Amino acid sequence: MFDDREDAGKKLALKVKEIVKDNDLSVVGIVRGGIVVAEVIADRLHTSLHALVIRKIGAPYNNELAVGAVGGKKIVYWDEDLIRRLNVTTAYRRLALKGKIQEVERLGKIFSFDKKKFDFRDKRVILVDDGVATGTTVLCAQKILKKQSPKQLILATPVISKESFEYIKNYFDKIIVLKIAEGFSAVGEFYKDFPQVEDEEVVKILASSN
Repeated sequence: MFDDREDAGKKLALKVKEIVKDNDLSVVGIVRGGIVVAEVIADRLHTSLHALVIRKIGAPYNNELAVGAVGGKKIVYWDEDLIRRLNVTTAYRRLALKGKIQEVERLGKIFSFDKKKFDFRDKRVILVDDGVATGTTVLCAQKILKKQSPKQLILATPVISKESFEYIKNYFDKIIVLKIAEGFSAVGEFYKDFPQVEDEEVVKILASSN
């Protein structure tokens, strides 16, 4: 169990440094929780930090169970197997997606003080989140980052469910993880202190990294 996201970031950074020897790196943190872990890793690796806004699309009557996720430029990932099992309707998908796209656009404006466009072509990119339960968020992020043709796309996370690890390992060139756990539903189970990360904290982290 990790004390908090900063503690997880310090431990994960040590493992990343053992495995990734190249100094030409870009660290990308998923907003919101992932950016806290990513900040520690970027600081320890002395490299750039970037943010990626991804919003989870919850299942009907269970918003914590992700059936999909959406990011910038309306790039969306759907868990089609789960959608079939839950009989999620097309109407629900359309309505839920519309709301999350609006949220992504709102957050994008809040965090857009740096107007530079990120170019990860032919670069080694480390995607960071504070944990992976179902995998929908990181798979959406993978779709977005792959469009930029990075040299290598690595996922780094403190904890991932075993089921998700087996499913998503072929989507990344490498996965660096501290704990692969048997079935769990919430990332917060592995943290003693797991507060919600507010927009103001994300803005502060990104401001200090530029």
